[in-house]
Amino acid sequence: MIYFSGIRLTFSVGHPYSAQMRLRNSTFGAVLAVALLTAACGGDSSPSTSTTAGTEAPTTVRLGFFPNVTHATALVGVESGIFKSALGANTLGTKTFNAGPAAVEALFSGALDATYIGPNPAINAHVQSGGEAIRIISGATSGGALLVVKPSINAPADLKGKKIASPQRGGTQDVALRFWLKENKLTADLQGGGDVSIVPQENAQTLETFRSGQIDGGWVPEPWATRLVQEGGGKVLLDERTLWPEGRFVTTHLIVRTKFLKEHPDAVRRLVEGQVQANELVNGNPAEAKRLVNQAITTITGKGVAPAVLEASWKNMEFTNDPIASSLTVSADHAHDVGLLEKVSLKGIYDLTILNQVLKTANQPEVKG
Repeated sequence: MIYFSGIRLTFSVGHPYSAQMRLRNSTFGAVLAVALLTAACGGDSSPSTSTTAGTEAPTTVRLGFFPNVTHATALVGVESGIFKSALGANTLGTKTFNAGPAAVEALFSGALDATYIGPNPAINAHVQSGGEAIRIISGATSGGALLVVKPSINAPADLKGKKIASPQRGGTQDVALRFWLKENKLTADLQGGGDVSIVPQENAQTLETFRSGQIDGGWVPEPWATRLVQEGGGKVLLDERTLWPEGRFVTTHLIVRTKFLKEHPDAVRRLVEGQVQANELVNGNPAEAKRLVNQAITTITGKGVAPAVLEASWKNMEFTNDPIASSLTVSADHAHDVGLLEKVSLKGIYDLTILNQVLKTANQPEVKG
């Protein structure tokens, strides 16, 4: 039994994770230790199923995602019923998160089967499990992460002595912020000290603390970056797209538990079909996609996104099935450089076989891992 995000979970995990690479992250380490102990004490309580696609028994696909515009593909897929329809006889279960590390905890515990997530938590999950726990099976979003600050801050040097928020330590925006500060000769340690104090907090809290003057800015995903500008009176100091070749880098991709992929390949195939269909709607009918995204965020958080915020934030993103694999290696290097990750190999982290089969059937270009 473990606790996370205020929820108590009881579970059994049958795959013995191998910690060949050690993260400097106590949360992940604790969850991994629980998984190892559970595996040693009795194995997986889930019934075995056929691994032949098309003949397996129906199952529940427990899918995670965030109430952020950078997760528009997931929000549209759920809210429109695309995923439910694509899964056929399988059942869709959903859970939302604020940041990637918590979603990975749920995967490790067996509480999730797949989740939309950023690059660095996916890397952490891969490394923490010795390359065994997860596979990236599709892209979803590129872009949509910005550093928004008080109007008086005009350059990196102005951040010295300031407090800057990120969604969660070890998450995608947190790593990007730490590396960028280091590149600009500013220190930021993992305890919140250094030239710049990094304050991990939920995105909604960041808007409030920014408004009240408790923090000086935040490196956050959309729509929170635009909300910091429009509702908090901030300004964009940096659009992360400017740091990447052609402005493209993975912000959100779809990962699945390796064990679930092996036991339920047909269910995973159907989920990927839903992913591709959802992105077709997002890119083919953006007005309807925005409506669905706002409707979903309202349902999850109790408050929708202002039309002006949604319109502005939408322009900062590209919705794509391509996981932009080249950017993942760079993200891993950045995490290592800021002390959050050992030097690692990402070999085997991608399994794009199903995605490319689905794309071929849909007459769309295949992607590379």
